[in-house]
Amino acid sequence: MPAPTNVIERDSDYFSESRRLTGPNFFFATTGVVLEALGAASKDVRAHARWRVHVVALTEALGWHAECIVRVHSASASLVLSAPMDQLYVATEVNEWAWESATSDCFPTLSVSNACEDGTHSMPNDIGDIAAALTRLRASALAEKNPALIALHAAAAARNVALYADDDEASIGAGASSMTFALSKIPAPADIDFSAVSDIPVALVTGSNGKTTTVRLLAAMLTAQGATVGYSSTEGVVIDGEAVTSGDYSGPAGARTVLRDKRVTAAVLECARGGMLRRGLALSEADVAIVTNVSADHFGEYGIDNLDDLADAKLTVARALRESGVLILNGEDALLMRRSKNLWSKVAVFAGDFKSAILQAKRAERGLTCGVEAGQLKLSNAEVTVDLGSVAAMPLTANAHAIYNIDNIAAATLAAYALGVPHATISATLKTFGASRHDNPGRLEQWNINGVHILIDYAHNPAGLAGLLDVANGLRAASSRLGLLLGQAGNRENADIDALANTAARYTPDLIVLKDIEGMLRGRADGEIAAMMARLLVSAGVAPDSIKTTLSELDAAKQLVEWANAGDVVVLPMHGAVAKQAMRDWLDGLG
Repeated sequence: MPAPTNVIERDSDYFSESRRLTGPNFFFATTGVVLEALGAASKDVRAHARWRVHVVALTEALGWHAECIVRVHSASASLVLSAPMDQLYVATEVNEWAWESATSDCFPTLSVSNACEDGTHSMPNDIGDIAAALTRLRASALAEKNPALIALHAAAAARNVALYADDDEASIGAGASSMTFALSKIPAPADIDFSAVSDIPVALVTGSNGKTTTVRLLAAMLTAQGATVGYSSTEGVVIDGEAVTSGDYSGPAGARTVLRDKRVTAAVLECARGGMLRRGLALSEADVAIVTNVSADHFGEYGIDNLDDLADAKLTVARALRESGVLILNGEDALLMRRSKNLWSKVAVFAGDFKSAILQAKRAERGLTCGVEAGQLKLSNAEVTVDLGSVAAMPLTANAHAIYNIDNIAAATLAAYALGVPHATISATLKTFGASRHDNPGRLEQWNINGVHILIDYAHNPAGLAGLLDVANGLRAASSRLGLLLGQAGNRENADIDALANTAARYTPDLIVLKDIEGMLRGRADGEIAAMMARLLVSAGVAPDSIKTTLSELDAAKQLVEWANAGDVVVLPMHGAVAKQAMRDWLDGLG
């Protein structure tokens, strides 16, 4: 919905970010706002208590009661409050006023001037004056209030139909059976033909690795069943096999693009950690949610300091499940299983070993499981066990070398079955998907040019890189060499870069070419990460003359291919969309 005209974007010495949560999120299943506090006061319980008092007083005076949460983390604290979907902008103002007033109440010496050097306001003039603040905030609330949206939401909820909104539009239903209205022109529920509105099967997919592959495979299974599938991912939005937009659409915007397309009869939506933490999920009515795994990545962002935090962030998808929905989890991820305990009643589990204790326990509960037994993929619904075929014969597994893709296959299989796809359709899809590079672009794409085996993948963290290098080792002859392209996005902590370099060093590549990732420096200087990685690799035992630096991602990738001889394996984790496509075109030309 449009921001009221009296909302001013401003800086503050008291917080670094103040943002809306427009759907189910890390903190709760409703809409709200979060503020990232600054300074010593951010971890002071006196300031927290004062903030809570101010929030309660303001929200009750404005006619809505907020659930208040203080989450202290290593950097500072997140101050969170729930709010109605048509009051999110004013809720950010409430949160900011409450924190700045609480901080100046507790730490008056930290008060800042109302005027910045450029003449803008760093704080409202009414900090500490609740009567004056209420006058201002009531005006903001009145300007933002949208009774028609609230009425539409209530009517949709009464009919168990999804509603999702952005700054301009609100939609009810999904895909082919959806309706979308401008926020300023929402009709009364009595004027809407709700018989033409319904939901469609929706799957959410998250995890540290394997999200996009799982999304694409599940979409292929649903397509084989006869659905017109729309999916969103880090690679873009695809509707009925057509790429309608490219780029990272793994957040709410990509999901809404799919859900509003009138061609779509089933939706598969990738939900990356960043989008869930920034804004929450796009909708609260999903049928299936998958968490592929959890591994160390992105620590330090949005208050996520460790693996427990990251697991909780990924499990946000469970907040969007319908009462009948199924949560699908990696049974071999002990942390994920522990953090999800008692989170959702209907859980399906996959694992590499069909006879593992966790899968047997789930089957004893009459739950849905999937795993591998004697090289065959098995699916069990507790009453019937079905053999879906040889894992080695499934193209995605690269002759069973790509262990991580076996997990992705099992996750997609469980989701497809939960969404009503027959066993035979699942099995048939698994026998063909991945045979063409076009099935899963950017993920384990393979070329063999003059005897050189070349892999392009998205591997972006230690777990993903290790899985990719395991595949490479499976393809190598005893005397062949291994070449590796290596880089990292600038927003990773130094410890994350260290872990990636150490993972690479364990596989003793004969040549490592270090790169920058165009568009992903994120505050780092050109070549800064490459120089850091070079030092780390040498410390980990890699010979200095085995390390080269070519900052252009495309040029670095070409350098490795030109270095290789027949029998060698070249591993190219590539992340820039332009460079990746240019490399594909170059390789196709060579081939």
